Amino acid sequence: MPRTGRPRQFNRDQALDTAMELFWRGGYETTSLDQLKAAMGSLSSASFYAAFGSKEALFREALARYLATHGQAVAPLYDEALAPREALEQTLRASARLQTDASRPTGCMVVLSATNGSPASAPLQALVAAERGRNREAIAACVRRAVTSGELHTDTDAEGLAALAEALLVGMSVQARDGVPQAAVDAAVSSLLQLWDLNRVAASNAQP
Repeated sequence: MPRTGRPRQFNRDQALDTAMELFWRGGYETTSLDQLKAAMGSLSSASFYAAFGSKEALFREALARYLATHGQAVAPLYDEALAPREALEQTLRASARLQTDASRPTGCMVVLSATNGSPASAPLQALVAAERGRNREAIAACVRRAVTSGELHTDTDAEGLAALAEALLVGMSVQARDGVPQAAVDAAVSSLLQLWDLNRVAASNAQP
């Protein structure tokens, strides 16, 4: 009688990391169940469903793994012990390094894995959109904190500056997939920070 249980050497954490990279590289809908099972150690269907429940449940778990590891590039945005400019720079520089690193899938899993899809994957599209929304609000809060603390001039277009920073963060994914090198993405970060500093200089000059 054929064996239907998990392979003897099945390593769930390793399999989850493999699935995370497949979803990150190819997206939820493009990555087939057969691809997942094969890459995770030639799992049988019985083993796959016993370990992860469903493809959608696996994606949710893989996304959580991404957020807890590579996704920590945005953690400085949520650290109010950092000055706002430093928090934003740390986030953007770390994201540029992560997203252009050729040793792993390029771009950001939150941006690329389920942005578009069929109605069947709408819950997962909403899941990653909500995560992008949290980062968007964190950037906006960072800029507002800079205005409130006096780091930026009160006339600063906080909404516009935050939208520009978020557009850069999200746009890195497409640039990275297109092969734009880290140095070029870093140059864009530097240009954004120069705009930040122009507003900060204005604040300094406005003092009596």
